[in-house]
Amino acid sequence: MNVLIIALSGIGDALMFSPALTLLRRQYPDAQIDLLSMFRGVKELYERNPDINEVLHWDFLHRSPISSLLYLLRLRRCRYDATISVYPQNRWPYNLICYVIGARKRIGHDYDHVNTRSLNFLNNLRIREERQRHNVEENSKLVELLGVQLPPELPPLKVKLKPEDQAQADEWLRSRGIQDSRVLVGFHAGSALFKKHIRKRWASEKFAALGRRLKENQDTVVLLFGGPEEYELNERINREMGGTGQVVQVPSLSTGAALIARCTVMVCNDAGLMHVASALHVPVVSVFAYTNPLGLYPWKTPHRIVRRELECSPCFYYSPRPVRCVWKDDQFRCITHIEVEEVWQALKEIQAEVKQIH
Repeated sequence: MNVLIIALSGIGDALMFSPALTLLRRQYPDAQIDLLSMFRGVKELYERNPDINEVLHWDFLHRSPISSLLYLLRLRRCRYDATISVYPQNRWPYNLICYVIGARKRIGHDYDHVNTRSLNFLNNLRIREERQRHNVEENSKLVELLGVQLPPELPPLKVKLKPEDQAQADEWLRSRGIQDSRVLVGFHAGSALFKKHIRKRWASEKFAALGRRLKENQDTVVLLFGGPEEYELNERINREMGGTGQVVQVPSLSTGAALIARCTVMVCNDAGLMHVASALHVPVVSVFAYTNPLGLYPWKTPHRIVRRELECSPCFYYSPRPVRCVWKDDQFRCITHIEVEEVWQALKEIQAEVKQIH
């Protein structure tokens, strides 16, 4: 069997396919399983995944349509038996990409919103999305269409780190004088920017207030994670914390992941690094806004979700449309009304739970 995984979404969505990939490889140990990525972070993490034969990378966002078409026609000559569209990918360009690649079996979803307009019918094997299922379960249902028998208990997310990733993390900590005895707490105050997802960020000043509380314990160091586009945000939070944290600026996502693995807990928005922490079995406190926690909660790691249960929430569904708030006044109250004390209490609860486990 010759299978191509189409993982054109961001880091978190792509990682939530890794349990399904584990099951697919287990069922077909000799299959050629490749993965097509659009973002470098996805490429980097899956290059380290032993269940993938080859990671292909093409920047569809910044390449011309003609060059992208020529690239897809080269992939078509590989004659893949099946393509699998990682959930969620409810956009017509993604489905057109699968169609041009031309696998005999094109596996994907039918979505509750904008389904026909997104050309999901171009995939000839589909399942219906179910908002009560976790995204990991949605992806596992996809490989079931290739004959994979799903076990009662699905696997965890998978992120594999190389020794050099660990060594670079060690060197970064040493260069900042952070001893092994210090308690590390990770913050990720950022999020994706497309579809106006900047609105699901908990306020930076509230992250800073939480950091100041943590600093009351002198053994705790807050590490502020994020990509280059979030360095300025993290620097601002650190200034508001009195400069007591450390802004993580490292050359690769894998080195960042190795530093996340050293943290006792990760405090974050609903974003990709939440799922990286889950894959590394780091306990998570996540602040949710308008997205569906049933589909996105940290998978198979101790966690607490802090959110507002409003009559309008969750209101975001998978489609090309950007997020919109139904309220004219006091918009996005689902995230703006969450206070520092609530996240602080969730953090103390998860820390106590982890101590009991160990």
